[in-house]
Amino acid sequence: MSAVWRALQTAYEAGERVALATVVGVEGSAPRQGGARMVVWPSGNIVGTIGGGTLEFRVIAQAIEAMREGKPRRYAVNLTRDLGMCCGGAMDVYIEPQRPRDRLVIFGAGHVARAAAVQAHLLGFAVTIVDDRDEWNTAERFPEAHRVLSDARAFARTVASSPSLWVLVTTHEHALDQDLVEVLLPLELAWIGLIGSRTKVTRFAIRLRAAGMDPAQLAHLRSPVGLDIGAETPEEIAVSIAAEWVQRRRQPVS
Repeated sequence: MSAVWRALQTAYEAGERVALATVVGVEGSAPRQGGARMVVWPSGNIVGTIGGGTLEFRVIAQAIEAMREGKPRRYAVNLTRDLGMCCGGAMDVYIEPQRPRDRLVIFGAGHVARAAAVQAHLLGFAVTIVDDRDEWNTAERFPEAHRVLSDARAFARTVASSPSLWVLVTTHEHALDQDLVEVLLPLELAWIGLIGSRTKVTRFAIRLRAAGMDPAQLAHLRSPVGLDIGAETPEEIAVSIAAEWVQRRRQPVS
Protein backbone atom coordinates (compact mmCIF):
# COMPACT_ATOMS: atom_id res chain seq x y z
CA MET A 1 0.00 0.00 0.00
CA SER A 2 1.36 3.43 -0.96
CA ALA A 3 1.90 6.25 1.50
CA VAL A 4 -1.09 8.10 0.04
CA TRP A 5 -3.51 5.21 0.57
CA ARG A 6 -2.12 4.57 4.05
CA ALA A 7 -2.65 8.24 4.90
CA LEU A 8 -6.25 8.10 3.63
CA GLN A 9 -7.00 5.00 5.68
CA THR A 10 -5.41 6.47 8.80
CA ALA A 11 -7.34 9.72 8.41
CA TYR A 12 -10.60 7.83 7.91
CA GLU A 13 -10.16 5.70 11.01
CA ALA A 14 -9.05 8.71 13.08
CA GLY A 15 -12.04 10.77 11.99
CA GLU A 16 -9.89 13.39 10.26
CA ARG A 17 -11.20 15.46 7.36
CA VAL A 18 -8.92 15.33 4.30
CA ALA A 19 -9.10 15.72 0.52
CA LEU A 20 -7.58 13.57 -2.21
CA ALA A 21 -6.10 15.46 -5.18
CA THR A 22 -5.52 13.34 -8.31
CA VAL A 23 -3.94 14.37 -11.59
CA VAL A 24 -6.52 13.29 -14.18
CA GLY A 25 -5.18 15.02 -17.28
CA VAL A 26 -1.82 16.19 -18.65
CA GLU A 27 -0.93 17.99 -21.87
CA GLY A 28 2.63 18.68 -22.91
CA SER A 29 5.43 18.92 -20.39
CA ALA A 30 4.36 18.68 -16.74
CA PRO A 31 6.00 17.81 -13.39
CA ARG A 32 3.80 14.70 -12.84
CA GLN A 33 1.79 12.36 -15.02
CA GLY A 34 -1.81 11.25 -14.76
CA GLY A 35 -2.61 9.29 -11.62
CA ALA A 36 -0.27 11.23 -9.32
CA ARG A 37 -2.02 11.76 -5.98
CA MET A 38 -1.75 13.88 -2.87
CA VAL A 39 -3.68 13.90 0.42
CA VAL A 40 -4.37 17.35 1.88
CA TRP A 41 -5.41 18.23 5.44
CA PRO A 42 -7.30 21.43 6.40
CA SER A 43 -4.05 22.64 7.98
CA GLY A 44 -2.33 22.48 4.58
CA ASN A 45 -0.22 19.46 5.51
CA ILE A 46 0.15 16.89 2.74
CA VAL A 47 1.19 13.33 1.98
CA GLY A 48 2.28 12.65 -1.59
CA THR A 49 2.86 15.24 -4.29
CA ILE A 50 1.42 16.32 -7.63
CA GLY A 51 4.49 18.26 -8.67
CA GLY A 52 5.45 20.81 -6.04
CA GLY A 53 5.93 24.53 -6.47
CA THR A 54 3.19 27.01 -7.32
CA LEU A 55 0.98 24.30 -8.80
CA GLU A 56 0.93 22.34 -5.57
CA PHE A 57 0.37 25.49 -3.52
CA ARG A 58 -2.70 26.36 -5.62
CA VAL A 59 -4.08 22.83 -5.43
CA ILE A 60 -3.68 22.75 -1.64
CA ALA A 61 -5.70 25.99 -1.44
CA GLN A 62 -8.35 24.50 -3.73
CA ALA A 63 -8.48 21.34 -1.59
CA ILE A 64 -8.98 23.32 1.62
CA GLU A 65 -11.85 25.21 0.00
CA ALA A 66 -13.37 21.96 -1.30
CA MET A 67 -13.28 20.52 2.22
CA ARG A 68 -15.00 23.63 3.56
CA GLU A 69 -17.77 23.31 0.97
CA GLY A 70 -17.93 19.53 1.18
CA LYS A 71 -18.00 19.22 -2.62
CA PRO A 72 -15.49 17.87 -5.18
CA ARG A 73 -14.02 20.18 -7.80
CA ARG A 74 -11.63 20.22 -10.76
CA TYR A 75 -8.66 22.53 -11.11
CA ALA A 76 -7.46 22.92 -14.69
CA VAL A 77 -4.43 25.10 -15.30
CA ASN A 78 -1.93 26.07 -17.98
CA LEU A 79 1.38 25.88 -16.18
CA THR A 80 3.07 28.70 -18.12
CA ARG A 81 0.24 31.12 -18.81
CA ASP A 82 -1.52 30.77 -15.43
CA LEU A 83 1.31 29.96 -13.04
CA GLY A 84 4.43 31.30 -14.73
CA MET A 85 6.08 27.88 -14.71
CA CYS A 86 8.49 27.05 -17.54
CA CYS A 87 7.10 23.53 -18.15
CA GLY A 88 4.88 24.71 -20.98
CA GLY A 89 2.18 22.11 -20.43
CA ALA A 90 -1.24 21.93 -18.78
CA MET A 91 -2.67 19.83 -15.94
CA ASP A 92 -6.13 18.89 -14.75
CA VAL A 93 -6.52 17.92 -11.09
CA TYR A 94 -9.62 16.37 -9.52
CA ILE A 95 -10.08 17.17 -5.83
CA GLU A 96 -12.31 14.99 -3.65
CA PRO A 97 -13.12 15.80 -0.02
CA GLN A 98 -13.06 12.53 1.92
CA ARG A 99 -15.67 11.95 4.61
CA PRO A 100 -13.98 10.65 7.76
CA ARG A 101 -15.51 7.78 9.63
CA ASP A 102 -18.05 9.27 11.98
CA ARG A 103 -17.69 8.20 15.59
CA LEU A 104 -20.70 8.00 17.88
CA VAL A 105 -20.51 7.89 21.66
CA ILE A 106 -23.73 6.79 23.34
CA PHE A 107 -23.93 7.49 27.06
CA GLY A 108 -26.25 4.87 28.50
CA ALA A 109 -26.89 1.24 27.66
CA GLY A 110 -30.68 1.05 27.90
CA HIS A 111 -33.29 0.01 25.36
CA VAL A 112 -33.06 3.10 23.15
CA ALA A 113 -29.26 2.98 23.26
CA ARG A 114 -29.30 -0.64 22.09
CA ALA A 115 -31.63 0.11 19.17
CA ALA A 116 -29.75 3.31 18.28
CA ALA A 117 -26.43 1.43 18.24
CA VAL A 118 -27.85 -0.97 15.65
CA GLN A 119 -28.97 1.91 13.42
CA ALA A 120 -25.65 3.71 13.86
CA HIS A 121 -23.68 0.63 12.84
CA LEU A 122 -25.78 0.29 9.69
CA LEU A 123 -24.97 3.92 8.87
CA GLY A 124 -21.25 3.28 9.21
CA PHE A 125 -20.59 4.88 12.60
CA ALA A 126 -17.87 3.58 14.88
CA VAL A 127 -19.98 3.20 18.03
CA THR A 128 -18.87 3.44 21.66
CA ILE A 129 -21.23 2.64 24.54
CA VAL A 130 -20.42 4.23 27.90
CA ASP A 131 -22.19 2.77 30.95
CA ASP A 132 -20.77 1.38 34.17
CA ARG A 133 -23.61 -1.12 34.65
CA ASP A 134 -22.07 -4.43 33.59
CA GLU A 135 -25.45 -6.16 33.45
CA TRP A 136 -26.56 -3.70 30.72
CA ASN A 137 -23.36 -2.86 28.89
CA THR A 138 -22.65 -6.35 27.57
CA ALA A 139 -21.21 -7.82 24.39
CA GLU A 140 -24.49 -9.64 23.79
CA ARG A 141 -26.47 -6.39 23.80
CA PHE A 142 -23.89 -4.39 21.83
CA PRO A 143 -22.02 -6.84 19.57
CA GLU A 144 -20.90 -4.20 17.05
CA ALA A 145 -19.83 -1.52 19.54
CA HIS A 146 -16.80 -0.72 21.63
CA ARG A 147 -17.96 -0.88 25.24
CA VAL A 148 -16.64 1.30 28.05
CA LEU A 149 -17.56 0.09 31.55
CA SER A 150 -16.69 3.36 33.20
CA ASP A 151 -18.22 6.23 35.10
CA ALA A 152 -19.92 8.35 32.44
CA ARG A 153 -18.97 11.67 34.04
CA ALA A 154 -15.30 10.70 34.16
CA PHE A 155 -15.35 9.50 30.54
CA ALA A 156 -17.09 12.67 29.36
CA ARG A 157 -14.26 14.75 30.77
CA THR A 158 -11.83 12.90 28.48
CA VAL A 159 -13.78 13.69 25.30
CA ALA A 160 -12.14 16.22 22.99
CA SER A 161 -13.66 18.41 20.30
CA SER A 162 -13.87 16.74 16.89
CA PRO A 163 -15.87 17.51 13.73
CA SER A 164 -16.50 13.78 13.25
CA LEU A 165 -17.66 12.97 16.79
CA TRP A 166 -21.37 12.55 17.48
CA VAL A 167 -22.81 12.15 20.98
CA LEU A 168 -26.13 10.75 22.17
CA VAL A 169 -27.02 11.12 25.86
CA THR A 170 -29.60 8.60 27.02
CA THR A 171 -28.72 7.46 30.53
CA HIS A 172 -30.97 6.12 33.29
CA GLU A 173 -30.69 9.26 35.47
CA HIS A 174 -31.81 12.82 34.70
CA ALA A 175 -29.11 14.25 36.97
CA LEU A 176 -26.46 12.29 35.08
CA ASP A 177 -27.89 13.46 31.75
CA GLN A 178 -27.64 17.08 32.86
CA ASP A 179 -24.07 16.68 34.14
CA LEU A 180 -23.01 15.10 30.84
CA VAL A 181 -24.65 17.80 28.75
CA GLU A 182 -22.94 20.48 30.85
CA VAL A 183 -19.53 18.91 30.19
CA LEU A 184 -20.06 18.09 26.51
CA LEU A 185 -21.93 21.10 25.12
CA PRO A 186 -18.93 23.47 25.17
CA LEU A 187 -17.06 21.07 22.86
CA GLU A 188 -17.08 21.43 19.08
CA LEU A 189 -18.87 18.28 17.94
CA ALA A 190 -20.63 17.12 14.80
CA TRP A 191 -23.86 16.67 16.75
CA ILE A 192 -25.08 16.21 20.32
CA GLY A 193 -28.51 14.88 21.19
CA LEU A 194 -30.38 14.24 24.42
CA ILE A 195 -33.27 11.86 24.98
CA GLY A 196 -36.11 13.54 26.83
CA SER A 197 -39.36 15.43 26.77
CA ARG A 198 -39.71 19.13 26.05
CA THR A 199 -40.36 19.70 29.75
CA LYS A 200 -37.09 17.97 30.67
CA VAL A 201 -35.18 19.97 28.09
CA THR A 202 -36.68 23.27 29.28
CA ARG A 203 -35.71 22.53 32.87
CA PHE A 204 -32.19 21.57 31.82
CA ALA A 205 -31.84 24.80 29.84
CA ILE A 206 -32.97 26.92 32.80
CA ARG A 207 -30.49 25.20 35.12
CA LEU A 208 -27.61 25.39 32.66
CA ARG A 209 -28.19 29.08 31.94
CA ALA A 210 -28.30 29.71 35.67
CA ALA A 211 -24.95 27.90 35.94
CA GLY A 212 -23.51 30.35 33.40
CA MET A 213 -23.67 28.39 30.15
CA ASP A 214 -23.65 30.47 26.98
CA PRO A 215 -27.08 30.35 25.25
CA ALA A 216 -25.23 29.85 21.94
CA GLN A 217 -23.83 26.58 23.30
CA LEU A 218 -27.27 25.49 24.49
CA ALA A 219 -28.56 26.03 20.97
CA HIS A 220 -26.34 23.18 19.74
CA LEU A 221 -28.24 20.62 21.83
CA ARG A 222 -30.68 18.53 19.80
CA SER A 223 -33.54 17.66 22.15
CA PRO A 224 -36.09 16.21 21.99
CA VAL A 225 -33.92 14.19 19.69
CA GLY A 226 -35.01 12.54 16.45
CA LEU A 227 -37.32 13.59 13.63
CA ASP A 228 -40.99 13.83 14.56
CA ILE A 229 -42.45 10.64 13.08
CA GLY A 230 -44.69 9.72 16.02
CA ALA A 231 -42.19 7.17 17.35
CA GLU A 232 -43.04 5.35 20.58
CA THR A 233 -41.05 2.11 20.91
CA PRO A 234 -37.26 2.08 21.41
CA GLU A 235 -36.84 0.76 17.88
CA GLU A 236 -39.04 3.48 16.41
CA ILE A 237 -37.24 6.16 18.42
CA ALA A 238 -33.93 4.82 17.13
CA VAL A 239 -35.20 5.10 13.55
CA SER A 240 -36.23 8.72 14.18
CA ILE A 241 -32.78 9.48 15.61
CA ALA A 242 -31.07 7.77 12.68
CA ALA A 243 -33.16 9.87 10.30
CA GLU A 244 -31.90 13.01 12.03
CA TRP A 245 -28.31 11.76 11.70
CA VAL A 246 -28.79 11.29 7.96
CA GLN A 247 -30.37 14.75 7.68
CA ARG A 248 -27.43 16.29 9.54
CA ARG A 249 -24.88 14.43 7.42
CA ARG A 250 -26.42 15.70 4.20
CA GLN A 251 -26.13 19.33 5.24
CA PRO A 252 -23.18 21.30 3.82
CA VAL A 253 -20.00 21.22 5.89
CA SER A 254 -19.72 24.40 7.93
